[in-house]
Amino acid sequence: MPNLATNTAEGGLSRRLAVLALSSGGCVLGRRLAEALDGDFFAAKGRLAQVMAEVWASYREIVCIMATGIVVRTVAPLLRDKTLDPAIVVCDEKGMFAISLLSGHLGGGNHLARRVAAATGGQAVLTTASDVLGLTPLDLWCRDLELVPGDKAALTRAMGHLVDEGALRVWSRYPLPELPPDLHPHHDQATADLLIDSRAVSVERAAILYPKALVVGIGCNRGTTAGAIAAAVESTCAKHGLSPKAIARLASIDLKQDEAGLLTYARERELAIDFFGKDALNRVEGIAASAVVQRATGARAVAEPAALLGAGPGAVLLAAKMKWADVTTAVAEIADPLATTTQKTYRQ
Repeated sequence: MPNLATNTAEGGLSRRLAVLALSSGGCVLGRRLAEALDGDFFAAKGRLAQVMAEVWASYREIVCIMATGIVVRTVAPLLRDKTLDPAIVVCDEKGMFAISLLSGHLGGGNHLARRVAAATGGQAVLTTASDVLGLTPLDLWCRDLELVPGDKAALTRAMGHLVDEGALRVWSRYPLPELPPDLHPHHDQATADLLIDSRAVSVERAAILYPKALVVGIGCNRGTTAGAIAAAVESTCAKHGLSPKAIARLASIDLKQDEAGLLTYARERELAIDFFGKDALNRVEGIAASAVVQRATGARAVAEPAALLGAGPGAVLLAAKMKWADVTTAVAEIADPLATTTQKTYRQ
């Protein structure tokens, strides 16, 4: 049995696949599946709850060769959220059926069921409506475009509407990539089913999806805390009607590459930071210069030009320089945040 103590990486799951079995026949198939799918095998007879709890914390995918009912009862106390739970596939010991039981889309359970069925010569059993009906799985589509739902319940309602009606209307502030056949571009924001926007808007019927469209330029005094930076960014977004969920990355001057508070803030929110030298910042035109900043850094300004450089060609300054206690912020908008080089097919 693998040493589970070595399998958990800081901050997440470190191993890909665990195969659990109870009966002698199940163990035969389990060892074969673990080898075929490059996973780890666990004989769990008499200690299923203990083994399940351990692999749940360490593996992203779990195959259970046993009855569906015992799997449901065993995992019930462990369930948290579909974005966090591992994928669960249940398989009979003959390998005839591979049932995608949990985290079918975001967790990859449906894909795992197909892999198991291919390895056993059996049949994958999928019950998610989009797969059964050949519709776009909205949660996967959002993930691939890095769209963050403003409200998970609203996205769930939209998924139900897609199943019932067969299509959704999509309004976007930004250029849309090629859409799946059941998602239709729509030019009326008021009657759309999905709204793609970086603005913090209040809607009743539609699901709002926030793209990674904003770059926040940050200048700060030495020793500024992460909390002070967070408060400044949140206040900037609130004042300009922008959603923090639409922040793609941060930007600053290279003198701040070791600024602990800034690095902590970025790490806590899983945001990358672009650092630019003074010469690059000084080449940006049309920004508000500061003699004080230039004396301290050699750059005429930091927040505005850093935001524009971080947002890339065609960027627009949405929030001009704002001064807070120990922090200066500015926000630029990426011209085409939904640009993608690969088009995915979601229909089965």
